[in-house]
Amino acid sequence: MPASKAQQKATNKYMKANYDRVSLILSKGKKEIIQLHAKTRGESLNGFINRAIENQIKLDETEE
Repeated sequence: MPASKAQQKATNKYMKANYDRVSLILSKGKKEIIQLHAKTRGESLNGFINRAIENQIKLDETEE
């Protein structure tokens, strides 16, 4: 059953208040490669990207 307009509005309001959006531009075909990799690890594309960023930040901080 599709979400009602009120539910969509509430969800959008929650998302705007609690999350930031970042647009990511990839070479053609790269998205599918990343999605497949994430799926094989049981992750969403968003979850994988967030984990990759967090891991890289930790790695960078240990090098400083």
